[in-house]
Amino acid sequence: MRMQWARIMLRVVLPVFFLVNAGCEPPSRAPQVPAGIHSDLDASSFYARFAPVKIDVLPLTELAAAGDTQRTGIYLYVSLLDAFGSQIKSPGRFRIELYDYVRRSAEPKGRRTAIWPDIDLIDPVTNNKYWKDFLRAYQFNLPFEQAGGKDYILEVTCFCPNGSRLSTNFTLRSTP
Repeated sequence: MRMQWARIMLRVVLPVFFLVNAGCEPPSRAPQVPAGIHSDLDASSFYARFAPVKIDVLPLTELAAAGDTQRTGIYLYVSLLDAFGSQIKSPGRFRIELYDYVRRSAEPKGRRTAIWPDIDLIDPVTNNKYWKDFLRAYQFNLPFEQAGGKDYILEVTCFCPNGSRLSTNFTLRSTP
């Protein structure tokens, strides 16, 4: 009788037990920091290292000549970089200002010539509108009428959701 009971357990109950438990997931947990990186960090501080820490204006940025009727204005390409130097997509608010370039000066940024309304990229739809994936950068087309072959300094500032403020300057040379 005992032998029959053991056979029933092995043939019926044990497979049913494994079948029922095979599809169950372990309870969900907070994301774990990979071993060997910094196990004393919590997940939020670990992922904070992937937030933007630097802003860069790409050399594709140009000041289109006023004589070209189809392309007038500033074509600005901005990338955000994380702590590892990788170009990333991130929400933020961009402020773009244009200053006169002062030659042979310790402070080449002169009088402010133009400021555009802030571009808010917090909304995913708006963020995708400006993001160019093949460049891994944002593209902003800014209306501007150039005055007589002058050079300018373009200042780009990004206000990040984590409270940080990233800023950079880029010299725009007029084409002769």
